[in-house]
Amino acid sequence: MNSNKFWLISGGVVLFIFLYWLFGHPYFIMERKVMFFAILIAAGTIIYYIEKAKRGEEIFLRTIPGLKAVEEAVGRSTEMGKPVLYIPGIMDMDQVETVAGVIMLGYVARMTARYETSLNVPVSRSIVMKAGREAVRESYYLEGRPDMFHEDIVHYLTDDQFAYAAGVNGIMLREKPAACFYQGKFYAESLILAETGNSIGAIQIAGTASPAQIPFFVTACDYTLIGEEFFAASAYLSQKPELIGGVKGMDMMKVLIVATTLLSVLLRLFYDLGWISFNIIDALTIQ
Repeated sequence: MNSNKFWLISGGVVLFIFLYWLFGHPYFIMERKVMFFAILIAAGTIIYYIEKAKRGEEIFLRTIPGLKAVEEAVGRSTEMGKPVLYIPGIMDMDQVETVAGVIMLGYVARMTARYETSLNVPVSRSIVMKAGREAVRESYYLEGRPDMFHEDIVHYLTDDQFAYAAGVNGIMLREKPAACFYQGKFYAESLILAETGNSIGAIQIAGTASPAQIPFFVTACDYTLIGEEFFAASAYLSQKPELIGGVKGMDMMKVLIVATTLLSVLLRLFYDLGWISFNIIDALTIQ
């Protein structure tokens, strides 16, 4: 379906719903009209930017400092002749953070292939192992170095949380990687991994959306992608229009929400001061 047909159908559906609601059908709760329009605006904004990205139009996403550090970390490993260690979290592919971590793995693998640097990716889930191998294989092929790829780059350790942490710590102490990446879903093992990496003097770059683990990574790592910044980084690196458009659409919705909040505060202030004769805030209140 091309974009013109998509917008024609979408506009027809929205118009039908609006007219259906306007004439007061009992299936519509009139007190929820603000929420109804908010959902339409949010969905329309995100879909608009996704379609814009699919058409190949330029969409600006600000540069994330942690991404600039990736090349620095891989470059340092190359200069020192030491491997790069990449941990894509400890959860399975049903977690969006793990998916983002595998996308980031593809980016790091391209750089290690370009610089001919050894890459080590221990995982704790079999499906993540398979996805990781495909991501690394594709990256090596894109860089024209399929001869460097071997399946042992991404290898399975164990499903047990702290046994996995112990296994990764052993790899760190034996191989002394110059760069450690922690990108994915983490729990209590985050500080154990980050402290061990810090003790061997490695450059460490972490990324997670787990609020409880972010302080540990911020303390022990050189760079940390925090929360939505982590997802934005994976979208930026993947260059997939669905992800880039989605991130841009959500950013624009945040701008709209902040602007609406400020406008509502001002309108309420003007009403309390008697500068306007009607209370628009009460008129739009969601019951």
